Amino acid sequence: MATRLHTHYLSYRPDQLYDLVMDVEKYPEFLPWCLAVHILSQSETEILIDLCVGYKFFRETFRSRVHLTPKTRIDVEYITGPFHYLNNHWVFKEGPSRGTNIEFFIDFEFKNQLFQSVTQMVFESAFDQMLAAFEKRAQEVYGV
Repeated sequence: MATRLHTHYLSYRPDQLYDLVMDVEKYPEFLPWCLAVHILSQSETEILIDLCVGYKFFRETFRSRVHLTPKTRIDVEYITGPFHYLNNHWVFKEGPSRGTNIEFFIDFEFKNQLFQSVTQMVFESAFDQMLAAFEKRAQEVYGV
């Protein structure tokens, strides 16, 4: 099992950061290890996506249903793929100076023990790199 809860303040509005996270089709352009994203269906409150991730010899695709509370919360429901389970959410709350307090939570376990063992060794670093990629993307899209 790999679990992490991260809270962070960024000087962008909640709606900006929500839109940035929801722009899943752009993930392969900036997110480490994200190789492809396919949106299977989309509505105002839900998106069904296939996400392909890879690192060295590892390459997997998984399907998720993303539940949307517009501009404030994103909850990911794992459907099928390489995990025993995957729980993930983003929460965007207005903070001081028109910025945003972000909460990001992820908890997962691979079915394949080799993948799980490798993930355990690099999880903290990979998690930090992923969050840094989102922050850098916000700077590119919205300015400093």
